[in-house]
Amino acid sequence: MTPSPATPTASLATGQRSLADPAVRFPLWPPLTEGCPVTSTDCVAYPVEVDYAYDELPADFFATAASRPRGHERWAPLLPPLHAPGLAEGGTPLLPLDDGVWVKDESRNPTWSHKDRLNRVTVSAAVGAGATGVVVASSGNHGASAAAYAARAGLRCAVVTSVDVPPAVDAFLRAYGATVLPVPTRARWPLLRRVVERAGYHPVSNLTPAAHTGHGFGPEGYKTIAYEIFAELGVAPRAVFVPTGYGEMLFGVWKGFAELARYGLVDRVPRMYACEPAAGGPLAAAVRAGVPAAHVSPGATAAYAIDCAVGGYRGVVAVRESGGSALLVSDEEMVAARDELARGGVWAELSAAAGVAGVRQVAGGGRGVGGPVVCISTSSGFKDRDLLDSGASAAVDPEDWAGVERRLRG
Repeated sequence: MTPSPATPTASLATGQRSLADPAVRFPLWPPLTEGCPVTSTDCVAYPVEVDYAYDELPADFFATAASRPRGHERWAPLLPPLHAPGLAEGGTPLLPLDDGVWVKDESRNPTWSHKDRLNRVTVSAAVGAGATGVVVASSGNHGASAAAYAARAGLRCAVVTSVDVPPAVDAFLRAYGATVLPVPTRARWPLLRRVVERAGYHPVSNLTPAAHTGHGFGPEGYKTIAYEIFAELGVAPRAVFVPTGYGEMLFGVWKGFAELARYGLVDRVPRMYACEPAAGGPLAAAVRAGVPAAHVSPGATAAYAIDCAVGGYRGVVAVRESGGSALLVSDEEMVAARDELARGGVWAELSAAAGVAGVRQVAGGGRGVGGPVVCISTSSGFKDRDLLDSGASAAVDPEDWAGVERRLRG
């Protein structure tokens, strides 16, 4: 199928190819949403990635980036076609945390998370494919972002959530007009598939139980994080620490730096550090075992946004090709990292603090990898489930100055 609307800004995307075997190629349309149909097996589902006519990129493309408006249009030649209107996604600040350590604050995106970079691309794919709606399995950032971009594009959106979806997130989804379908966790993906098959909605999250593949176009949106880091630092960092669930952002950031290296703009690709909850860690398990993907049985963790039982090959590629590592961080380490971010003025979701937890786990608090180092903080703290248990500040009598002074002293 060819896309129906005209591409607003020219994309150099030429097709899709298997990550397992780059010689296995497919046309750009339709987007492959269940991985590679040729190289995947019953045991391992291999993702596809988008390929580009790299030689056709203008020589001054990255040099003139700052003069282009905020949003994915800034980077359109190196993204799949942007058929859906945007919300000025990206352009998030890079903040110094301490000497040589920087934080990329993705909570400054339109729906307060990194998922806006992915969903601008996947909802564009839905529009280009002629779908009437999108469907996503999510109890947090992904669902809220998909709902916003679907609303912006005039598409319906169904979000299959867990029954314990945080009330704030539920309200967020409904505000955009999404249909919210809370079901037991194991029922989420079978229901998502039925919505795809029976209602004709375009899936913007994973459909493959053997290993995570996700949408073929989605991780391309995360490349823009790498472009922005380079634009601000002027060099590639020594390492990037990424909160990791399925590994899509990890892969996208790695690919963005690999493209910069392809053009000779950086002399290295940063080491990519995946930062997963110690209660699970399917990517770490796959890297340890030397396999394309792994399943684990996660234990209890409050980092629900990156609490995954199955990993995917994208994350393995990013870690392996960059010479990085898959780290396991405890809830206690993430709480300490979240508190550290808050002291610096960044209110992060617990899962979002996993990158800072990872850099503090490395020798020298991150300086051991040779700096500069970037930690990605993925989303706003208002999405945490423990907000309801944290309580509110107790009232104070304004006439009781002694009581006020006690509160001021903390």
